[in-house]
Amino acid sequence: MKDRNFYALILAAGKGTRMKSDLAKVLHVLEGKPLLYYSLEAARAAGAEKIVVIIGHQAEQVKETFPDADLTFAVQNPQLGTGHAVMQAKDALKDYRGLTVILCGDVPLLKPQTISSLMDSHVQAQATLTVLTTEPPGPHAYGRIVKNAQGEVLKIVEHRDATDEERKILEINTGIYCVDTQFLFAALSQIKNNNQQKEYYLTDIVEIACREGRKVQAYLTEDYVEVMGINTLEELERAAGYLKKPSSGRG
Repeated sequence: MKDRNFYALILAAGKGTRMKSDLAKVLHVLEGKPLLYYSLEAARAAGAEKIVVIIGHQAEQVKETFPDADLTFAVQNPQLGTGHAVMQAKDALKDYRGLTVILCGDVPLLKPQTISSLMDSHVQAQATLTVLTTEPPGPHAYGRIVKNAQGEVLKIVEHRDATDEERKILEINTGIYCVDTQFLFAALSQIKNNNQQKEYYLTDIVEIACREGRKVQAYLTEDYVEVMGINTLEELERAAGYLKKPSSGRG
């Protein structure tokens, strides 16, 4: 659905220590292309009017690898969490009144139609914030989606901060969001780093939206593989196998 206007913000600052390499995570090669290529292509195919990429580790190398004229880069240094990463795009997005879709540079299998469906759901529900979710098989360490009896999202709790009860929740956060841009930066100015990691979590904007009486919803994608983040070389290999399948809808 190309007529829905939105900006894409892609988080690509991480070092990717679990890849056991000095190379920035988004520069690791998947089927002949750097990981970040796939997120950029998905954003373009879904019709992004503007693409802002948050870079950090090996920032210059990432810029050189992607000299594309349609990209705006913002640098996160030091790296103090996902909320802090998105804050770095404030200057690039401050006057924008539309929707921003936040994507991850290490999620290469996401289909453009999933981005479009996420936005359609967001607009139809008249939500301020929509979180893309899925239900992967356990055990895992993903952030859990906590809802009320009406199915509205109350908060996202990181695995390490979750109670035993919260860890039983099947629905998890993919780290991909559709959000009203003006609300996004107003909320980010309120988040604190009083958690175990001393980081600014982007997920805290959910509770801020709820506190302000705004609508927060989840959009569940059935295919958990499509929204799989790449954190290890083994996962990179698995993603390559998935891309080779004729049914993957990518490539």
